[in-house]
Amino acid sequence: MTMLIKNALVYSGDCFLKNDILIKDNKIDAIGTSISSDGATRVFDCKDKYLIPGFVDVHVHLREPGFSYKETIKTGTAAAASAGYTAVCPMPNVNPVPDSPEGIKAQIDIIERDACIKVYPFASITKGRKGEGELVDFASLKDVAVGFSDDGCGVQGEEDMKKAMQKCASLGKIISAHCEVNELLNGGCIHDGEYAKLHNHKGICSKSEWAQIERDCRLAEETGCRYHVCHISTRESVDIIRKAKARGVAVTCETAPHYLTLCDMDLQEDGRFKMNPPLRSEQDKRALLEGVLDGTVDVIATDHAPHSKEEKSKGLEGSAMGIVGLETAFPVLYTKLVKSGFMSLEKLVYMMSVRPREIFSLGSGKLEVGETADLAVLDLNKKWTVNPEEFITMGRATPFEGWELFGKNVLTICEGEVVYEAL
Repeated sequence: MTMLIKNALVYSGDCFLKNDILIKDNKIDAIGTSISSDGATRVFDCKDKYLIPGFVDVHVHLREPGFSYKETIKTGTAAAASAGYTAVCPMPNVNPVPDSPEGIKAQIDIIERDACIKVYPFASITKGRKGEGELVDFASLKDVAVGFSDDGCGVQGEEDMKKAMQKCASLGKIISAHCEVNELLNGGCIHDGEYAKLHNHKGICSKSEWAQIERDCRLAEETGCRYHVCHISTRESVDIIRKAKARGVAVTCETAPHYLTLCDMDLQEDGRFKMNPPLRSEQDKRALLEGVLDGTVDVIATDHAPHSKEEKSKGLEGSAMGIVGLETAFPVLYTKLVKSGFMSLEKLVYMMSVRPREIFSLGSGKLEVGETADLAVLDLNKKWTVNPEEFITMGRATPFEGWELFGKNVLTICEGEVVYEAL
């Protein structure tokens, strides 16, 4: 199929330039201001719309195999495609755990059958994704896993993490770490802050996150391992990573839209506000925003974590940890951070499209002739209200329910094929 996208404002890194893009044989064949539509199978007029490299989410939960009552690879990738994502990286919180070639094959088989966009799964660091005990055979998984993570729990032992980093460094693979010290959790359900005190909830202290980040940055410096920190939420985490980067440590990190736009005083007694790590203080949110501006925070990922309605219906204390995020991520960030003047659209696209590819070696993210056509088209004038019942994902729990937002994806093309269209 030959497709022509006309009159779009095309992302070029530093700015957006009005151009046409011709797609042929799954690649960008030409870019210019007056490309003829002769021979084009489909023509899309994208006047006043913004064409970007497809978003990449390096932290999602697609729940298959093992937990298809929460989400499936089919529904999760369809939700991602509708939001402008052309690639996602699912975490190993599935059954069987991808801790062996056989375990990850069970996931890859479903991906090959049902995914409508690119899916690059993580393998676990420890056998059974327990955060301790026997390490996986990293060499046997290096060619099928985008990286290694025990997401959902931190690797508790320093010696275990050091050995994992040494092995990954020798293989040229990345560790993407969920940082959490189990002995500091104290049965908490939300941040150990003002809201917890006011409502008599057990809190999760910030140190449970940053203490492991501090340890791991030191280990990454010793081993030379590429180290990526998942969903950071505290001001101490930002400071530790900023200082490690200044020392030359190969550390990168992500945060999520909810940590940049909400704090613990925005909580309600509802499971849709419960996630791990929890929403922190206003001071933590400000530190994360500063980290976005100065480059300490590399990537914005969603930690899209769908659960059943029943699992999220038990308030802050009883509900499962996790919220959905794919279908709201860009509109929330565009509305709250770009339209407010806090950051540029170009910077947001870089953090959601280009930088994730750079860190996880998933292509260039450049819109240039010869590159694979993985792209999305955004209508920034589209105004809408978040209604979870309209989501494609099977999950419904979002703290953004009822928010009035600007910006919607209207076209997603993955490897030259239309995977979502709402023009």
